[in-house]
Amino acid sequence: MEERKILVTRSSMPSYEDYIDAIKPLWDTHWLTNMGVYHQQLEKELKEYLKVQELSLMVNGHMALELAIQAFGFPKDSEVITTPFTFISTTHAIVRNGLKPVFCDIKSSDGTIDETKIEDLITEYTVAIVPVHVYGHVCNVDEIQRIADKYNLKVIYDAAHAFGVEYEGNGIGTYGDASVFSFHATKVFNTIEGGAVTFKEHSIYDKLYNLKNFGIRGEEVVTEVGANAKMNEFCAIMGLCNLKNIDKSIDDRAKSLRLYKDRLSKIEGIRIFEENQNVKSNYAYFPVLITDDYKSSRNDLYNKLRKCGIYSRKYFYPLTSDQACFKNKYRDTSLPCAREMAEQVLCLPLYEGLAENDIDYITSLF
Repeated sequence: MEERKILVTRSSMPSYEDYIDAIKPLWDTHWLTNMGVYHQQLEKELKEYLKVQELSLMVNGHMALELAIQAFGFPKDSEVITTPFTFISTTHAIVRNGLKPVFCDIKSSDGTIDETKIEDLITEYTVAIVPVHVYGHVCNVDEIQRIADKYNLKVIYDAAHAFGVEYEGNGIGTYGDASVFSFHATKVFNTIEGGAVTFKEHSIYDKLYNLKNFGIRGEEVVTEVGANAKMNEFCAIMGLCNLKNIDKSIDDRAKSLRLYKDRLSKIEGIRIFEENQNVKSNYAYFPVLITDDYKSSRNDLYNKLRKCGIYSRKYFYPLTSDQACFKNKYRDTSLPCAREMAEQVLCLPLYEGLAENDIDYITSLF
């Protein structure tokens, strides 16, 4: 008998028939990439859905962040203040631009960067802040912008978890100088693989166009050195199909999250993040914190769930600053809150179509 498996996430997809119908025209045009009509249509529809002024599609979320940082032309070896409590891509994008990450601790209330500690980390070499809307929890965008304005810094948000999130009625991609979204298959909204950069200044669109398309501006004209980070038409069509269903998908996630909260909220030692009433959530993840008051450790619970076919994840452990690729370079950085949360957090399965009896089964194991 095959082992029962409930993975931490499952990709949302349109019906097979809808996707096949949508991609049929590609067999007539043979136009599969290079900013085709579906690429252009998805950019337009995403601008409307995300309530942003400008948007540039990318091949994936990592390249979106790496090229967004590159677009601002920071001097090499400049410092960028960021969070260690994130997926490794955030830090890699900084380092691969020849910049130095400066890690700031996070807040225990929601896991986002602690804005009260940013100013103490600013030096004459600081050029930017790269905060993360972790789990879709919104950073203190107002205070971060105040600090950035005071010190003439750029703010580039990693909004990989925050598709469709709104703060005080504004699309989350309208804050800072740029925001970066991931459309990876595991995200609330996916294009199989993909990402986007949102921003206000149209001149950044031209810069990003060059960076994602080899700097090509004509059949015989290459104006600058660029990469290849274009989204193809198959991915764009998947995005257009999924966008039609996104509100239903988010509503479905919300129902599952409420069921989890109802079953876990009274268990001693299980801490659940509180919702921000000023935020329209996308219910991207359901993280819980396994505190010292719980009957076992986080790792013991993780192993117990795994043996029962429940594939939870320790998002984010270890911290990016403590990963092996940095060879202990940042091990002495004082990050008490981030390191404590990394030792406690466990993300439980959450996706469109997660059955109530599966949630009952998962929570019965606590």
